[in-house]
Amino acid sequence: MYFLSGWPKRLLCPLESLEQPLRIQTDPQRAFFAVLSPSQLSIWYCRPSVLIVSYKELAKAASQFGPYKEAEWRPDSTMIAVSTANGYILFFEIPSERDKYLYEPMYPKGSPHLKGTLHYKEEQCAPSLNLEVKKVLDLQASITSLQSTLEDLLVATADGFLHLVHWDGMTNGRKAINLCTVPFSVDLQSSRAGSFLGFEDVYIRDMEYCATLDGFAVVFNDGRVGFITPMSSRFTAEQLHGVWAQDVIDGTCVAVNNKYRLMAFGCANGSVQVYTIDTTTGAMQFSHKLELTPKQYPDIWNKTGPVKLIRWSPDSCVVMVTWECGGLSLWSVFGAQLICTLGGDFAYQSDGAKKDPLKINSMTWGSEGYHLWVIDGISPSNMKPERDGSNEARQFGILQFHFIKSALTVNPCMSNQEQVLLQGEDRLYLNCGDATQAQSPRNTSAHSEHKPTRERGPFSDGSLDSQGLSTLLGHRHWHVVQIHSTYLESNWPIRFSAIDKLGQNVAVVGKFGFAHYSLLTKKWKLFGNITQEQNMMVTGGLAWWNDFIVLACYNLNDHQEELRIYLRTSNLDNAFAHITKVQADTLLLSVFRDIVILFRADCSICLYSIERSDGLSLNPTASIQVLQEVSMSRYIPHPFLVVSVTLTSVRTETGITLKMPQQACEAESIMLNLAGQLIMLQRDRSGPQIRDKDNNPNQRKHLPFCAPVVLAQSVENVWTTCRINKQKRHLLEALWLSCGGAGMKVWLPLFPRDHRKPHSFLSRRIMLPFHINIYPLAVLFEDALVLGAVNDTVLYDCLYTQTSAREHLEVLFPFSIVERTSQIYLHHILRQLLVRNLGEQALLLAHSCATLPYFPHVLELMLHEVLEEEATSREPIPDPLLPTVAKFITEFPLFLQTVVHCARKTEYALWNYLFAAVGNPKDLFEECLMAQDLDTAASYLIILQNMEVPAVSRQHATLLFNTALEQGKWDLCRHMIRFLKAIGSGETETPPATPTTQEPSSSSGFEFFRHRSISLSQSAENLHSKFNLTKTLSMPSGPSGKRWSKDSDCAENMYIDMMLWRHARRLLEEIKLKDLGCFAAQLGFELIGWLCKERARAARVDDFVFALKKLHKDFLWPFPVIPASSINSPFKNGKYKTAMGEHLLKSQSADTFVNMDMDTGVSNTPRSRSWLGTISSSQREIDTVSSHGPHMQDAFLSPLLSKGDECSIGSATDLTETSSMVDGDWTMVDENFSSLSLTQSELEHLSLELASKGPHKSQVQLRYLLHIFMEAGCLDWCIIIGLILRESSVINQVFSIMQSSDIDGEICQNIKTGLYAVDKWASTDCPGYKPFLNIIKPQIQKLSEIAEEQVQPEAFQPVNPSKVTEQANPRAEESRTSSSHGTNPQSDAGNSGASRHEEDKSKTEDEDSFQEGSYDCVVS
Repeated sequence: MYFLSGWPKRLLCPLESLEQPLRIQTDPQRAFFAVLSPSQLSIWYCRPSVLIVSYKELAKAASQFGPYKEAEWRPDSTMIAVSTANGYILFFEIPSERDKYLYEPMYPKGSPHLKGTLHYKEEQCAPSLNLEVKKVLDLQASITSLQSTLEDLLVATADGFLHLVHWDGMTNGRKAINLCTVPFSVDLQSSRAGSFLGFEDVYIRDMEYCATLDGFAVVFNDGRVGFITPMSSRFTAEQLHGVWAQDVIDGTCVAVNNKYRLMAFGCANGSVQVYTIDTTTGAMQFSHKLELTPKQYPDIWNKTGPVKLIRWSPDSCVVMVTWECGGLSLWSVFGAQLICTLGGDFAYQSDGAKKDPLKINSMTWGSEGYHLWVIDGISPSNMKPERDGSNEARQFGILQFHFIKSALTVNPCMSNQEQVLLQGEDRLYLNCGDATQAQSPRNTSAHSEHKPTRERGPFSDGSLDSQGLSTLLGHRHWHVVQIHSTYLESNWPIRFSAIDKLGQNVAVVGKFGFAHYSLLTKKWKLFGNITQEQNMMVTGGLAWWNDFIVLACYNLNDHQEELRIYLRTSNLDNAFAHITKVQADTLLLSVFRDIVILFRADCSICLYSIERSDGLSLNPTASIQVLQEVSMSRYIPHPFLVVSVTLTSVRTETGITLKMPQQACEAESIMLNLAGQLIMLQRDRSGPQIRDKDNNPNQRKHLPFCAPVVLAQSVENVWTTCRINKQKRHLLEALWLSCGGAGMKVWLPLFPRDHRKPHSFLSRRIMLPFHINIYPLAVLFEDALVLGAVNDTVLYDCLYTQTSAREHLEVLFPFSIVERTSQIYLHHILRQLLVRNLGEQALLLAHSCATLPYFPHVLELMLHEVLEEEATSREPIPDPLLPTVAKFITEFPLFLQTVVHCARKTEYALWNYLFAAVGNPKDLFEECLMAQDLDTAASYLIILQNMEVPAVSRQHATLLFNTALEQGKWDLCRHMIRFLKAIGSGETETPPATPTTQEPSSSSGFEFFRHRSISLSQSAENLHSKFNLTKTLSMPSGPSGKRWSKDSDCAENMYIDMMLWRHARRLLEEIKLKDLGCFAAQLGFELIGWLCKERARAARVDDFVFALKKLHKDFLWPFPVIPASSINSPFKNGKYKTAMGEHLLKSQSADTFVNMDMDTGVSNTPRSRSWLGTISSSQREIDTVSSHGPHMQDAFLSPLLSKGDECSIGSATDLTETSSMVDGDWTMVDENFSSLSLTQSELEHLSLELASKGPHKSQVQLRYLLHIFMEAGCLDWCIIIGLILRESSVINQVFSIMQSSDIDGEICQNIKTGLYAVDKWASTDCPGYKPFLNIIKPQIQKLSEIAEEQVQPEAFQPVNPSKVTEQANPRAEESRTSSSHGTNPQSDAGNSGASRHEEDKSKTEDEDSFQEGSYDCVVS
């Protein structure tokens, strides 16, 4: 509603007098303000804030009159009455010297400002005024209160009299009324001779006249409060009657609100009691209370002291309250707190020290409520001159606070818009953002971090469905539009503002005329003819209708009320306006669809239809005709009391609208806010019109209105829309009310389900109250959101040094800013419906909103709030709502997530209560597994871990771990491994053992695997430490005794390892090599060590042909085809392939599986060569057996590049996925390859060779697997991969290994059998393999000889010694090998020599330590 802006300003007084000002009072027009000191009266101009005239009392007269006390302006601003301490009243006349001005604006040369314009001087310059004492009146008693009425001045004195003094003819017009003779009663219906005050010494301490109630709100010196009203027009003691407020006995001051007919009484306990008059009985009726709550202000809520001053704003929408101990607080008319300076940055410095609250002696509102003038209570000793010179300007005790306010306060027709519009004295704040930005979706995500915390989650991804929502909620910053200075100079202050439906155009109204601005073009349009501008005064507000501006104004030339419509696109000129004359003054204006509704000063409502007509001229025009007039004078006591009038499509019988939805969009009812009472006038459809089918639409609009019905009390704002959305009828056909301190209300339609006949007992609509934490300024109907604004503060006191700090306002006050905010309200409405057993309606409403991005958050909020309330309640709840809410949420697929998210955000103590209502967490966990929602299941595990014994949570964790392994959810698998370890270490009820320096914490190890990115420029030391990580964290192997120092941990590790082994075995048995590689790379599973053990079991290939087919299918590898010509190609003998194979063998890394699903943009080959090729460039690996250890290290050393890095390393030989025909292999061929001369047939052969290769990524992955199997000694798998790649060098390598070492005869036999089976299959089904098989045939024959030789001795060996060693100490060898791991990865191009030396050394160690036949023990 109203918001503080910036820092306050302090006025400088040009006079030498050091008298401390006491009172400040603006004149009724708020153009001037009077400042009262003990013996001085000054008059200041408001804008600019300059002193005009000052009157100083002579010493002799000052001693006679006593110090000045209070001042009161005459309603026409021509006189001021000042009361003094000794009972005198001085009447000052203020004659103005015509056409004489104290200040003139100076413009630069060539400036467009014209000095000849009408009213120019009055607006720009402070007029010259005089002060003359016209009359002195001696009342011979101390004056306690002055109050100006229209013709009279009312004076209360301490002797219990009330004096009525005429402003003119003061002597004979004096009447005195003794308060003891005025009868008082509880209400006006009781006997006229109510009890008198009855005490001798009772007098009025404070009073204020209320024009709309025609009486005085009074506070007596004994603390009682009442209301005195004249029973007839004659103001005599016999005709006065008083009414008590029975509950107030400690009143201190009073202020009245004429628009809402409220009397606010300040009390000694620091609260403000607000009363109104019951129109039927005349009694004082309590409305609401303004008080600080201990929840918000725990330090000071009961230490404020009595209320000192209360001031309503000029538009009667807010009230400012201050206390004896100081501080300011601002409240909306019905008690919503907007600002309080007793807490937060106002009360504390940035270092946490407490500040003294600002004490206020007097305050008054400036023009339109943009300023609050305050006299602060600094003691005179502090009033030091700001500068030393005696004639320099002094610091003066007047502060000016700046406010910006919502456009709704003055132009309530803005309530059917979905934008928030705030107006300051020279600028507008819009929340619709830049109209051009509305097209760009990044607007949302870019600013998402500024969001209010409540909604941060759902919005942060920026994927909101409705474009409008994203621009309205995109960020917390305002779009600020500076009002054109030319318009502002002659028409300050801005009185009304309006924005169009799309939020692209705004219009503002100042003192005269109006101007409008386009956010698209960023240009203002002003009247070209200034005389036209100065001749019109907008009275009833303005509104947009499509491209037209509709406004009600008074024509000063013709003295005529008019309704005008201007086209936005044409020049601003009366020639292009459509002007209609109106009978009476227009007070309010509103537009609904194509109908304009006016509320006039004679209490009548007039409806006009508005039509666009594209005539012969270039500019379209709008025409208006009267539809209907409705007189409301019977129901409205005073036209000024009508706060807003709107036309809506809301009606009570929604049963009819279901069958005839087309009627829902018509103007069905008038909503009238009469001093906070919402009154509805519906069209009367009881007559014969409804049955008359042939009616034309114009006649149907003339249906009469029924008698008014009161819908709600204490209403500040009303929102409704004329849009239709069949999916969200609940929200769009509802009526939204803002009720101040009571929160919001919604008048919701109830629809029968499935077009059934509505229940006769079921009401057609229901009023639901709910509380929100922000002050509502706009409602987004479909999006179920309330938009608002909130004051925030920033401290800058640290910028000032301590010496000068005390004087600076920047130190005393924080800088105030206004931020946009929003809040979801849907959960409040659903809850209210469930409380009232309207679950079916709640379901209908919830399903209509289920597509909203924050709908899961809505369900969670509802569950959370009900849980907190019921579980923490001290008294037992007779009818708990939680089971109902739980049952309601089960209707939605998000039920499981909602419950677990709510539980995770709630303290543990409330979990039992929650799960008693929603179900056992074990059952919910199993439901998640059945629904394949593993992430939610993982959240339930945390619940189970806290609520159940470790055995149960381990059992469930195992279930989830296995499922995650099957589905390949690697992130979750890593978390589950960590979780299982945590459970294991927690079982012994002692803290887990600290890992030794060699191993990091488990989580960081997995982090490494998750974000693998080592750039080539990283230093060797970095790599060194990182690879230690991967080594020590490998799951199934590693030095167990050193790593887990406790038995339970060791058991837990074995338990996890068993599961990982089981999964790996299953993948291998099902020949899912691609999945196996991915699994090993993602979870850091040490494949080589495990394969060594499983060589004769799971890693053995039984059916070579099936395995070969499966690999072709898995890796999308094409079967080879027979070339058309049988030319002996130079490529057949593998001349180039050996070199390529060797390089590629070393270059492939586990990373190929991490990035399996991503498009590898750059080939791995060239960059791996640059630093891996230095390790060894000969074919030592192929010839020697004992080099398996170093080989494996090569694989782990290759660069593990994340997708982001792949693009950053490029070379001339980069290959993309699209050019997979020219494969990675060929980049390794010698540079002079291009100079080879190829014949036509050779080219054909080459292209065929390329065509029979699979994707580059598959090739990289296959080579990596080949490398792994070679390390592990799974020679049968090596043969199969060699066959797929059709590289004889691979086959040769395997055969040379088999010849040079004592290989198990069974393996040789298996390979031989397998190769014969493949040969047989190739002959029948796949002849493309025959040429390659023919190449390796001599090797196969050699193999069969070896196999036959080995069968004999093998048969006599009782036990393989290698097996014994393996079983006895499965990890002893690895612990040794791992130490060599740490030293090896220092290799880069710089120290290749050292690394080669290192490698040779470890190789010889290996060879020495291994006994003959112990090959199986060589693991990684």
